[in-house]
Amino acid sequence: MTVHLLLSAGRGPQECAWALARLLRRLEADAHRQGLATHRVETVAGDRPGTYRSVLVRITGAGAEAFAASWTGTLCWQAPSPYRAGAGRKNWYVTAQPCQVDTPRTTFTEADVDIVACRTGGPGGQHRNKASTAVRATHRPSGIVVVVDTERQFSLNRRIALQLLRQRLEHGDEAAGRAVTTARWRLHDELVRGNPTRIERPATSDQDPPQEKGRQQRRQPGRQAGPGTSPRGR
Repeated sequence: MTVHLLLSAGRGPQECAWALARLLRRLEADAHRQGLATHRVETVAGDRPGTYRSVLVRITGAGAEAFAASWTGTLCWQAPSPYRAGAGRKNWYVTAQPCQVDTPRTTFTEADVDIVACRTGGPGGQHRNKASTAVRATHRPSGIVVVVDTERQFSLNRRIALQLLRQRLEHGDEAAGRAVTTARWRLHDELVRGNPTRIERPATSDQDPPQEKGRQQRRQPGRQAGPGTSPRGR
């Protein structure tokens, strides 16, 4: 099973793009522990090195849908800002939503089309009114129907009808693809700050190492020697 998850920092500050990068690594590590494969399909870099405004992740494996659901919603990375010293805010929000990436393309075959000869009214001469030269073509999988009576020969109307069906199916696939892309971009504006579904914090290994306190104080004059040591001057 394959699921696509879109992580977005929305219109948040640069710390949100920083938080997204950390949450992404946390998600990938969690997926690896559960035997799932992840792949960054598309990334939009943030203003700072190593940060992301958005990332589209493909998750593959048994249980991918349940795993994606556990990471869906408003995610919170709880840590001090690395860019603004002394800032009181420690909660940085990211949204994660499953999304559709590709739309299935409709395969057109003449075997899926029902062709029926019919008569149509209106001007066109005696032959057109007496003979069934018009064509009614129905594409069964999609339900699209076209009627063609522009030519006086059935074979020509049939050819035109098949071309029209093919064109309408292609246009429908293109419109569906644009709708999927539009829906994906709308997710960037759906970030709701507060009430997160998941809160993550830096692990001990993620913390910056403590600063060295400096060299150990020199032994003060007159300090007694420890056991097992020889007094100075002896």
